[in-house]
Amino acid sequence: MIAITGANGLLGSYVLRKLVAQQVPVIAICRANSDRKLVKDLTEFVTWREADITDPVSLVDALQGASTVIHTAALVSFNPRLRDKLLQINTLGTRNVVNACLELQIPTLIHISSVAAFGRKSGVARVDENTRWVNSNLNTDYAESKRFGEIEIWRGAEEGLSVNIINPSVILAPADWNKSSARLFHYVWKQNRFYTDTHINYVDVRDVAEVIWKLIELKITNQQFIVNAGSTPVKELFDQIARNFNRKAPSVKVSPQWAQWLAWADELRSRITGSEPMITRQSVRVSKENFFFANDKVKRELGISFRSAEETIAWCCQQYLYAYNTNN
Repeated sequence: MIAITGANGLLGSYVLRKLVAQQVPVIAICRANSDRKLVKDLTEFVTWREADITDPVSLVDALQGASTVIHTAALVSFNPRLRDKLLQINTLGTRNVVNACLELQIPTLIHISSVAAFGRKSGVARVDENTRWVNSNLNTDYAESKRFGEIEIWRGAEEGLSVNIINPSVILAPADWNKSSARLFHYVWKQNRFYTDTHINYVDVRDVAEVIWKLIELKITNQQFIVNAGSTPVKELFDQIARNFNRKAPSVKVSPQWAQWLAWADELRSRITGSEPMITRQSVRVSKENFFFANDKVKRELGISFRSAEETIAWCCQQYLYAYNTNN
C-alpha cells in the first residue's frame, strides 16, 4: 500500500489521482480539519488518515501498513517571517517522515523536494543533478529548508531506506488560486498591471505525478531527478494566461529597483492583513538571475515527455474558469 503525505495539496492531490487511476491501494494523509476540496471526489477510493508531519506520534500511526511513502507535504513560501515555520515543516517534518519509515520498516520513500534545494549562485546559469549547494544571498529561507530536508532523506538512505528525490520547478496546476504557484493565475485574472523582466522554470503537475509513478513502476532507487519542462519569460507566461482568460495582461515592466520597493510594500501589506505576500525581497533577489534547470536525466532515464507551456496553461485556465465560474 502506498501512503501520500499532503494528499490534499496542490501536488499531492494529483499524485493521488494518478494512483487511483492505476487502481493502487492508497493511504491519503492530511492534517485534521484541512481543506479536502481538491480531492472530494476521491474519498471513497482511498483510506484517509489524519496526521501532522510535525507530530511524530500521529505520523507513525498514519503510516501503519504502508510499503511506500510519497512525501509531498511541504510549506512553500518566500515570506521572511515564516523562516521558523519553513524549517519546522520542510526540515523537521521530513526528518519525522524518515524516522517513521525506519521505525515501521517501510522500505521505500519518495521525497518531493524543489529545484530551490540546489541553491543558486550568481553567474551559474545551468543547474543539473550534479550541482552542489553554495552559500549565497540568492538562496531563500525556503531553499534552505528544502536542502536540509534532502539531507534528512539521504540520512535515511544511509540507514537502509530505498529513497528517491525529485526536484520540480514551479508547478502549474488548477488548484486554490489564492495559494502557492496557483496565485500566478489569480494575479492575471485580477488584471494587475505589473510584471518583471525575468524567466520562470515551470512544469505541469500531471507530468510531476507521472514521474513519481515511473519511479514506482520501474523500481528505481537512490536517485535524484530534476523535473522541469522548460523556462519562459514571465511576460510571455502572463500573456498566455491572459489570452486564455480573455483578460488584459500585465503590461508595465518593473525595474529591479522598483521591484524591491514593491516587495517591501507587499511585505508590509502582508503584515497588516496576515495574508501571504505575492512578492518578497527574497524572491526579487532571486529573480534578477536567470537559471535553467536541466531535464536531460529525467527524460533519458524515465522516458518522460513534458507538456508545453501552452498546453498546460490552456488546461489550467479552462479548469479555473469552470471551478470559479469567473466570479472571483
